[in-house]
Amino acid sequence: MIRKDYSVSRLAEIFQQEIKGLQKAWGTRLKFSTAFHLQTDGQSERTIQTLEDMLHSCTLEWTGNWDDYICLVEFAYNNSWHASIKCAPFKMLYGRKCRALICWDQVGERVIEEPEMIEVTNAKVAVAKEKLKEAR
Repeated sequence: MIRKDYSVSRLAEIFQQEIKGLQKAWGTRLKFSTAFHLQTDGQSERTIQTLEDMLHSCTLEWTGNWDDYICLVEFAYNNSWHASIKCAPFKMLYGRKCRALICWDQVGERVIEEPEMIEVTNAKVAVAKEKLKEAR
């Protein structure tokens, strides 16, 4: 049971224990790694490099800090076709294409507060997807 008064470090510890339990139940082993670390495998290195290139390109294109755009870059990456799995990671995980909150008007929700914001966000996601193609 998670209490409201837990510290961030305690919550991280609980999360880590849960992940370890899942890995044990699945019979797999999880190895954490970072970029440019000797134990990092090639696929991880390539993914990190691709995301880094996307962030760099988007930051130059939109001006500003990379942390302002990381959510859009992540969205574009997770919803773009990947040759290794022959679909988008989101579709592989959930069995369907992602329906982003900004696109919910297609499934019956017709109240849109700021159409300009949606257009700008969609345009930025499109640019991020283009940067992904360039980074590969």
